[in-house]
Amino acid sequence: MSYTLEKLNSIDDLRVTFDSNLTFRDHMAQKINKAYSILGIIKRNFIYMDESSFILLYKSMVRPHLEYANSVWCPYKQGDIKELEKIQKRATKLVQKLPYKDRLMHLKLPTMEYGRLHGDIIEVFKTTHNIHDAEVSPNLR
Repeated sequence: MSYTLEKLNSIDDLRVTFDSNLTFRDHMAQKINKAYSILGIIKRNFIYMDESSFILLYKSMVRPHLEYANSVWCPYKQGDIKELEKIQKRATKLVQKLPYKDRLMHLKLPTMEYGRLHGDIIEVFKTTHNIHDAEVSPNLR
């Protein structure tokens, strides 16, 4: 009995698109398009939005698409990092007309890159100190 393997250029696993070169270009493009789409929905449906409402909507509807499983597909090229940061730049313009860095400080939001780095540092700390929730990851103890 002989089997033939089918060659795939990309595959989806747990909502992450893996390509044959592990560049995650398609995955990032999908996530960026989804984030802009949701941002457009927010912009059209919430004309008068205060800062606390914006933060709630942005953190619950847009950022999860950009942060899900980012330890797997984390961008390392400057162009990819800038494309992801551009989403937050556009989003924060909805409630503030200051320069980007000032908008982030005023809204108490970190840059997307800082958020990814912070999450990685937390995971390294948990791993090196063997601090994991046994209910969430029972095989790590």
